[in-house]
Amino acid sequence: MKFNISHLLMLLGAAVALVPIVAVDFVIDAYVEHWEKSVAERHVSVDSSTVASSASEGVAALRKVWSDSPSLCAQTFVQNAQAAVQNNVSVLQFVVENSDGTQYCDAFGTGVTYAPLSTALPIPGQSETLTVVRYGAMDAPVLKITQEIGETRKLSVFVPLLPQSIESHLRTMAPSTMKRFSLTNNQPVLVLGTSGEFEADKAPDDFILAAGYASQFPIKVELAIPFDVARSHYRDLDLVFTVLAALLSGAFLLGVLSYFRRSRVPAFNLERAIERNEIKPYYQPVINLRTGDLVGCEVLCRWEKPNGRVVPPNSFIEYAENTGLAIPMTVSLMQQVRGDLSELCKTIPNFKISINLFEGHFRDGGIVEDVQAIFGNSPISYRQLVFEITERRPLRNTLAATSVISGLHALGCRLAMDDVGTGHSNLAYLATLGVDVIKIDRIFVDMIKKDTTQVPVLDGLIAMGKDLDCEIVAEGVETEEQALYLRAHGVVHAQGYIFAPALKAKIFIELATALHRSGGNARDVLARVATAN
Repeated sequence: MKFNISHLLMLLGAAVALVPIVAVDFVIDAYVEHWEKSVAERHVSVDSSTVASSASEGVAALRKVWSDSPSLCAQTFVQNAQAAVQNNVSVLQFVVENSDGTQYCDAFGTGVTYAPLSTALPIPGQSETLTVVRYGAMDAPVLKITQEIGETRKLSVFVPLLPQSIESHLRTMAPSTMKRFSLTNNQPVLVLGTSGEFEADKAPDDFILAAGYASQFPIKVELAIPFDVARSHYRDLDLVFTVLAALLSGAFLLGVLSYFRRSRVPAFNLERAIERNEIKPYYQPVINLRTGDLVGCEVLCRWEKPNGRVVPPNSFIEYAENTGLAIPMTVSLMQQVRGDLSELCKTIPNFKISINLFEGHFRDGGIVEDVQAIFGNSPISYRQLVFEITERRPLRNTLAATSVISGLHALGCRLAMDDVGTGHSNLAYLATLGVDVIKIDRIFVDMIKKDTTQVPVLDGLIAMGKDLDCEIVAEGVETEEQALYLRAHGVVHAQGYIFAPALKAKIFIELATALHRSGGNARDVLARVATAN
């Protein structure tokens, strides 16, 4: 098991180191897809706006000529039609026809040669219809916009679909690109560029696609670019990213290897350390701010290595949680607590011992059985035990957590919420999980400065604890001003360096015994013990 855990972490580190290299293609593909699609959408927007503008000018010119002409084909009509053609770049010609297409007149009296390429479609919200036609010798299709006048006559205006020739338009398109103009009934009007690949049986993901509509006019513009073609334009960027990813991966891998070689904490030795009881309980006193009495302690852990080096918990606690070693580590600590403090708890029946539990304990109901097995027949009673819910990870399975808390409550143990107001602390737990004690984190206590009269956040937490009928313990008390402020605001219990740091078992037991026998004030005795420690 030891071999597997340590080497598994090494393999995971190596796998993570390769992620940047593997991710390069995905990152570049996503960038190309996003950027090229935005470019394609801009092109489509320009084309559809151009078509809409041309058609709108045609509609406006047709209506003006009609409204300004008392009679179709009269001299006034001809003059108005010629003026409209001369004044509007988008207007090519006017024609008056009957229902079977016979021409009565046009703007220049030369006759209009055109051939329909589509059926006539209504323009939504307008009285006119739109038809795509082949106009004279023009290579690009032309839009014929028609207004029926009476039952037998029709007035039409011709406007270009494209502002320039097909050849000129093709020169503005990238190679292998396909652009398609069609009516909204899917009837094709004009296809430019390379359409073979697009019309082949390929998945949509093989192309960068964009589509748009010419405002209210029934014309759709589509643009398709083969993704491989677009991707090929980013070879230089691909190379740069690959080099950077390789450098990043190499640096990360060297960092992982260096970390394991330098510290070997906790990847290789933690499990063995738990088995050898190298993870030792240290005891930080909890003081009654009103009486100065020692009322209990919080169990903290240190790794005492055989060479005398003491490793702080922040170097291995997270690893212990991630690997599941936090559970056997807690069992080992509780067994040592039973050996260290049994006589003290027998002598001081109201003495309270706080022990940290982790998120994994609340997914594994075995902690209740462990508490029974360790403390069931010991001088330490269940009512002297307080189990703290730590805040490194949220309690995800509230059903399982509630079951564990109910089991501990049934034994007579109490539950505390650690670091309330920080980390993953969920104030709803206080009501829903049956928490008995809240521990205010030192970051709020640190807000108390000299001459401080009000700390709204801290005061709110204290008020909330009182409203919920929870016991309150302040952590990280380091100055006399902080102790006095907390006492004045109704906080009874506190711990921190103003009293003492976490102490080894022998020193802590000597302290507690001396205080119990003398009945003296804890603060003075603690100061002497802290100096000696």
